[in-house]
Amino acid sequence: HAMNLSALDLCIILIPLVALVWISFATRGQSKSVADFMAASRVAGRYLVCNARGEAGFGAISAVGMFEAFYNSGFSYNWWGSIGAPIGLLIGLTGFIIYRYRETRCMTLAQFFEVRYSKRFRIFAGFLAFLSGILNYGIFPAVSARFFVYFCGLPPNVHLGVLATLPTFGIPGLPPELQLGGFAIPTFSILMVVFLSVALSMSLTGGQLTIMITDCIAGLVSMLFYVLIAATLIWMFSWSQVSEALLNRPPGKSMLDPFDSFALSDFNIWYVLIGVFGGVYSYMAWQGGHAFNASAANPHEAKMGVILGSWRGFALGVMITLLGVCAYTYMNHPAFAAGAQQVNTVLQGIDNPQIQTQMRVPVALAHFLPVGIKGMFCAIMLFAMLAVDGSYLHSWGSIIIQDVVLPFRKKPFEQKTHIRLLRAAIFLVAAFGFGFGLAFKQTDYVLMFFAITGAIYLGGAGAVIIGGLYWKKGTAAAAWTAMTVGSSLSVGSILIGQFWAPVRGFLLHGFPNCQWLLQHPDKFPINGQYMFFMAMIAAILLYVIVSLLTCREDFNMDAMLHRGRYAPAPQAGDAPALVVPVGLKAKLLAIIGIDSNFTLGDKILSISVFSWGMFWFFVFLVVTAWNLLVARWTGLTWSHYYHVTGVLIPFGIAVVTCVWFTWGGIRDLRRMFASLRTVRRNAHDDGTVVGHRNLDEAEANNIKP
Repeated sequence: HAMNLSALDLCIILIPLVALVWISFATRGQSKSVADFMAASRVAGRYLVCNARGEAGFGAISAVGMFEAFYNSGFSYNWWGSIGAPIGLLIGLTGFIIYRYRETRCMTLAQFFEVRYSKRFRIFAGFLAFLSGILNYGIFPAVSARFFVYFCGLPPNVHLGVLATLPTFGIPGLPPELQLGGFAIPTFSILMVVFLSVALSMSLTGGQLTIMITDCIAGLVSMLFYVLIAATLIWMFSWSQVSEALLNRPPGKSMLDPFDSFALSDFNIWYVLIGVFGGVYSYMAWQGGHAFNASAANPHEAKMGVILGSWRGFALGVMITLLGVCAYTYMNHPAFAAGAQQVNTVLQGIDNPQIQTQMRVPVALAHFLPVGIKGMFCAIMLFAMLAVDGSYLHSWGSIIIQDVVLPFRKKPFEQKTHIRLLRAAIFLVAAFGFGFGLAFKQTDYVLMFFAITGAIYLGGAGAVIIGGLYWKKGTAAAAWTAMTVGSSLSVGSILIGQFWAPVRGFLLHGFPNCQWLLQHPDKFPINGQYMFFMAMIAAILLYVIVSLLTCREDFNMDAMLHRGRYAPAPQAGDAPALVVPVGLKAKLLAIIGIDSNFTLGDKILSISVFSWGMFWFFVFLVVTAWNLLVARWTGLTWSHYYHVTGVLIPFGIAVVTCVWFTWGGIRDLRRMFASLRTVRRNAHDDGTVVGHRNLDEAEANNIKP
């Protein structure tokens, strides 16, 4: 095996990486309180939030999952995703969930659950979020490390020299990577140790404060690389070659014509529709990067950070699309047959069929990306992996302390003790990720694994969050019911999926002639996305019904949201109080989320996002209607359409946003450091809740435990 990376590639990777590690240690002195460690002292501006959240939201494992989906379904999968465009626009523009959540001043979602429901429910929901999160995170280190093994051309195993000649001490029944025989250590396990160590260095030093800074800087570097990689791929591959490869598909499985794609088994229109529904239902429920939701300087900045994300996503989107398109072309076009054969030879050396599927695109990319560009892509994946690992380690480690341990305390921890406990929990999450990654056998698509493990918590959380923030009649009994049922349905489906063979065998004893069981010998036929949908519907219905049956008194929403007479004295950086819109123009603008806090620039930004999104939704409706009612487009017409709308236009926007967000990110970093010198810290702003109020606020209002 020879490493695929040149000296130039290694420099492109290592120089920014060393800089990020140095920055993480240089900023450790800025974190002086629990609020600093948990929520970056709530001083982050919109560009800082947007860049850091965007970087942490795109991990190496996410790219692997997107490559899997594209390689299976191509542009057809993306087309049906346009159905949810207006809903996504309104969620972002109106500040759905994020605005009210930031108004609560809570540092974790389960802290909000105690404020809104009860302490016992906080503990239950916190543990459920933690369990769902670490299981979901469990495959992150392994999938990411395997990506680098195969992309960089590293040997699958590292033999320890002379020790390899000693007798075999393998334990029968264990997978090869866990056996001691021959003293061969899987390379991906070594990489996991290295990568987790770097992610820990960023998470442990200053917590969310350090994560925000390093993720923002990594995001700015990555945006530049997104554009350069996309430009290179446009130059390397002619669209005629891409089109020929994508058109060569059997009927019903088109990668270009969405109306000829209904035979696709997993990533189809139903997958998309359930995803749209779930995106609204569980918006902001997932706690993998929960600290970003609490870190903005005020609710308006949090809202604007989400809106800006609509523009930032173009650069990443066009790069991922082109990488997937070009990898598919490389593997399926006759002009690249020799290279494709080399890729297949590497893939045939992988025993696990699911890992073969995961690594197909990464191995192909390693064969055709040129020197320098390969280093940029590797750097992007490395930064993304470290960002998501850092935020996930921080999230799950902090949740177990904040929402399971802290509520049992009669009195708050001392700040130093509290932060030490947070750091210890973060370290244990990293240790779990390493062990789980070694032992777990992957049997499903990465995105499917995300859906089903996430549903352990998300199956019930959406109803509880939306009901708690927007409905004064929601009750603790309803929250318990929705969360329990949603979780139970999801956990049951996971167990059936993982142990389908014995479950099927047991069922066949009772129903030996059941055709449904006989037709599915290898895999549970209902995938994770469908099980998630069932859990969501059940949770919504039960939350509403139980709330109506058990509500005795309306909840005080103004106190929770710090509105009206409960509004605190204004501080520097606070957004002004909202003014009720008066007049037709103000009311129309309020529909798309424009309120009295919006400056002229904010209004232009929001209207541009809304107009752009609705224009393309209108195009989607017109093209869909034309194909259904007038005449079907040919595959070649679809190819030209995607070339313009899916590649060239997004690339042009990406060039502009690269410059725009670099300026904004640097500006907000400077403002953050200035704010940290003057921010007022409260030792009791630590996540403790007393009498349905945060502890620091309860003390200010003389509320006793």
